[in-house]
Amino acid sequence: MLVLPAQLTHDEAAACTRMLAQALRSEPGAQAVADASALQQFDSSALAVLLDCRREAFALGKTFAVAGLPPRLRELAGVYGVAELLTPATA
Repeated sequence: MLVLPAQLTHDEAAACTRMLAQALRSEPGAQAVADASALQQFDSSALAVLLDCRREAFALGKTFAVAGLPPRLRELAGVYGVAELLTPATA
């Protein structure tokens, strides 16, 4: 599972994207799940990181889902029209 940090704003986005891409390449299996439940302080950069992670997962032939997406980030994804791209993980 890919775990997002508690803070993910513009300042942390590039480093987080690199970290998640590296984790995706080394993680076995056909499914990638990003755990966003730790997110407490974030901006729209968190969406960009998740979408980059999704693209990387698909490029590696993996599916992608998000667990624990905070309600405020889900609303932001709706405003930006990308909510349907962030598939909720099933238990």
